[in-house]
Amino acid sequence: MKIDSECEQEMNRLSPPPFASLDDMRRAVDWALITRRSVRAFLDTPVPREEIESILNVARFSATGVNLQPWHVHVVTGVMKSRLSSAIKKINDDPRRSSALEEPYDYYPHEWVAPYLERRRNVGWSLYGLLGIEKGDKERMHAQHGRNYHFFDAPVGLFFTVDRVMGEGSLLDIGMFMQNIMTAARARGLDTCPQQAFNKFHRVIANELALPETHMLVCGMSLGYADPDCVENSLVTDRASVTDFTTFYTE
Repeated sequence: MKIDSECEQEMNRLSPPPFASLDDMRRAVDWALITRRSVRAFLDTPVPREEIESILNVARFSATGVNLQPWHVHVVTGVMKSRLSSAIKKINDDPRRSSALEEPYDYYPHEWVAPYLERRRNVGWSLYGLLGIEKGDKERMHAQHGRNYHFFDAPVGLFFTVDRVMGEGSLLDIGMFMQNIMTAARARGLDTCPQQAFNKFHRVIANELALPETHMLVCGMSLGYADPDCVENSLVTDRASVTDFTTFYTE
């Protein structure tokens, strides 16, 4: 593939860093990691297929146990993306049908405990606060949540699947692969939103995309250029400090 040969000509996995200094390299990587956020409003500016392939070409070098590379990527744009969104919307807007859906695996806990419950609530109410959605306004909450299924107007949607024969460890591999995609997107001036919200509609997605029965949906993702004028994109979530989640052992 052309994009692979160009990348290989520019650098290989043993090549020295193409930066004037290691400090420049650190700052570039740190910037891409720190500025990655879940964007919930995108411009309709197209993302060329070559750019998508470039991101995936870099992301494929993600860490993976014994080089399994268990990820499969399904990219939807244009008519297919619109058709898929419409199919999901019909079910999502029908409480009876939507409540009967089951997710392919447990992403969230069955019982929420501290500090995870508080973190979940904080991000939810922070977003709704920016949008002026008051507690108890179920109609507007439903409408905002439903924007997930239109990829927040992003021009590109991605779905990640794994062969059902794989173990739970492959979910770790796919998570790292997705992080590579999101970081590579930032380096190209693009933004993303990883979306577990698609999981309950895994059968609809499998049907529309004619996915093999052997594939299990892991997550969805929106990709595009963030709309700077939308207030929801001003949301910046807090992160726990290193001392909150790290224990050092010296003896």
